[in-house]
Amino acid sequence: MKVTLIGCGCGSLTREAAETVAEADLLIGAGRLLREFGEGKPGVEAVTADTVRDALQKADCEQACVLLSGDSGFYSGARQLAPLLEQAENVELRILPGISSLQVLAARLKRPWQDWKLVSAHGVDCDAVAAVCGGSPVFFLTGGKISPSQLCRDLTDAGLGFLPVTVGENLGTEQEQILTGTAGDFTEGSFAPLSVLLSEAAPRPARRTPGLPDSGFLREDRIPMTKQEMRAAALAKLGVGPDDVCWDIGAGTGSMSVELALQSKAVYAVERNEKALRLAGENRRKFGVWNLRLVSGEAPEALAGLPKPDAVFVGGSGGRLREILQAVHLANPLTRLCVTAIALESLHAACEELGKLGLEPEVSQIAVSRGRKAGDLTLMLAENPVWLISGQKK
Repeated sequence: MKVTLIGCGCGSLTREAAETVAEADLLIGAGRLLREFGEGKPGVEAVTADTVRDALQKADCEQACVLLSGDSGFYSGARQLAPLLEQAENVELRILPGISSLQVLAARLKRPWQDWKLVSAHGVDCDAVAAVCGGSPVFFLTGGKISPSQLCRDLTDAGLGFLPVTVGENLGTEQEQILTGTAGDFTEGSFAPLSVLLSEAAPRPARRTPGLPDSGFLREDRIPMTKQEMRAAALAKLGVGPDDVCWDIGAGTGSMSVELALQSKAVYAVERNEKALRLAGENRRKFGVWNLRLVSGEAPEALAGLPKPDAVFVGGSGGRLREILQAVHLANPLTRLCVTAIALESLHAACEELGKLGLEPEVSQIAVSRGRKAGDLTLMLAENPVWLISGQKK
């Protein structure tokens, strides 16, 4: 049996696809596509890879076409279906592409799309804020429970209500609409099920190596801040990557939270002091790290319900280090951990608790002296030494 997976594009088939459908003995696909392209041919309504495969196994024909929405290579059902059919006996598989909603929207806007970030929010969880923080416009394929208005609410809640966005509804049909505005404009909008969203990139500071100057942060008396050299060393210990979710426990001014947010997908900064939390929010806005979420409360209770972390920095524990580390370990036993300590007792406690969790503590002491002018002389004044205790399950 010859089986062709056909991307039906936005309401139109390519010439090759149309000829293949015309020659087919059987069409399989969603009801909407069968009605639109059926041309009176026998059709079986099936959507999932398993039901399509089952329909083909029961079919008695020489040529069958499976109709797929959009393009066969862009978040299409072909991804799951093709491997199943390649393993099937007596099936000769071919795939024909379609013109995707991405291409249609870009053409309507008279813009190239090769630099856009492509994200599916169609029936899957989607972190819109993290996506727009990558420095490129983001195209969201929406559907299911996640609509353009939900994505715009997420952006607005993160302080990005000013971002320019474009919604494309029913692209390629007579009901097509192109709507432009800001994320804040569309938070309560009602859009057709066949809609896509294009968001411009969130503004961010110029990228630089980790270890931002201390002078760049807003500060207040009696609110602790992790200093530049410690932040750079801790980031190296944690090995944070662009797809990581991070926790900063005892965030203080938010200096470490900002550094983590510049390197990762999302950061949750936990702080019990409301004055410190407000200051961390001001630094969040100053550095444009919209993927930094502020969490008010005391750890470990405030950690409940947060997304599973890949890397955790503990800058302050309020005397509850043991409970905090246990909560982190419970959330993800493979989390990369880094704890700071300035007292011998804290150092001992961190090593002991990491050991109880089956981690081999790695201890580094960072001792920094900074030059200060004294008349015509430069004196080196020492900062308090800080221990970094890190660990990860091997």
